[in-house]
Amino acid sequence: MDPRAILREMFDAAVLAAQPERCVPRHLPPPPRGRTMVIGAGKASAAMARALERHWAGALSGLVVTRYGYAVPCEHIEVVEAAHPVPDRAGLDAARRILDAVSALDSDDLVICLISGGGSALLPLPGDGLALDVKQAVNRELLRCGATITEMNCLRRHLSAIKGGRLAAACHPARVVNLLISDVPGDDPIDIASGPTVADPTTCRDALAIADRYRIALPVVARNLLESGAGESVKPGDPRMAGVETHLIATPQMALLAAAGVAARHGIRPLILGDSLQGEARELGRALAGVAMQVSRHHQPASPPCVLLSGGETTVTLRGAGRGGRNVEFLLALAIALEGQTGTWALAGDTDGVDGVDEIAGALITPDTLARAWSAGIDPRARLDANDGHGFFEALGDPVVTGPTLTNVNDFRAILVL
Repeated sequence: MDPRAILREMFDAAVLAAQPERCVPRHLPPPPRGRTMVIGAGKASAAMARALERHWAGALSGLVVTRYGYAVPCEHIEVVEAAHPVPDRAGLDAARRILDAVSALDSDDLVICLISGGGSALLPLPGDGLALDVKQAVNRELLRCGATITEMNCLRRHLSAIKGGRLAAACHPARVVNLLISDVPGDDPIDIASGPTVADPTTCRDALAIADRYRIALPVVARNLLESGAGESVKPGDPRMAGVETHLIATPQMALLAAAGVAARHGIRPLILGDSLQGEARELGRALAGVAMQVSRHHQPASPPCVLLSGGETTVTLRGAGRGGRNVEFLLALAIALEGQTGTWALAGDTDGVDGVDEIAGALITPDTLARAWSAGIDPRARLDANDGHGFFEALGDPVVTGPTLTNVNDFRAILVL
């Protein structure tokens, strides 16, 4: 039994379970009497568009925006690439074009909206009076402050001209079918790409409270937009949302179940701890180290061999000058807390192939991770203090690199106890 190979097989199965070619076709609606327009945004949106084209019998057209490097060729749907996680002009222009494209539809028309994680940064159309540089500045602050994804997206929605149901409202009176790949804890559609085509129950007051909680220095024009209520989103019960239906076609839980199936085939008992674990990455690493120790020492809540599986999205509050990455920060804290426990391996990675801003999905730890680090003159605690998980695991030769996976169902964590 090769623990590294088994962990990688589980991770690959989790990613495969969320591939658009697998999950898009069974959720496609029947063709309408009128036109079919396809729109979307996210790291998986181009692959979703290609899967839709392959399984759609009628005519269609449209535009989706995805992250640089995540485009795939489509015949009828235009694919635009833009920046993530800090938005750029290409995303702004694409968002404006999408909003314009749906503004002249009628009740016989159908809009199929393909949304996945990353769509929030890829549709950066600022609210009234805001410029792109304001959105960029707020995004940078959100990425550094330790806010949860739910908090981040609440603030983003209320500084936007397209999120928080505004895109769906622009599609009215056409029918809108949302196909969503969830990358958020709890799978709430309003938090997937900040909910451009679903109603939003949160308010400008909520957004202001988040900015104040994390001491985010909002530009004056942004604070004015929120304080005046001019940034309010489209609320539940709005008649323009009556023709909207939403389907979650891939979720973190589906990915964990696929990994659990791999484990079972290898004779390893899978324990799914949760698909929406949140909090500081290093704190979660310490907590799950305690669970792994209990398994190893006392055979609770299961006996080895078993694997502890979890998903969700942690946060990293940047304190040092390292390269960040919530999955590698989790792993480094986990390794330190395990103190070289015999028979324990782990893999953590982002299912989109990018942990933080590096083109690295995550990393692996082994029972001798700490020993190898010390032998190489690397201080694990100093690297954790510096938020330099990527640098730590690269020095040991243990990063997990996938390239663009063309999907995104959030973070995957597996702790294997043999």
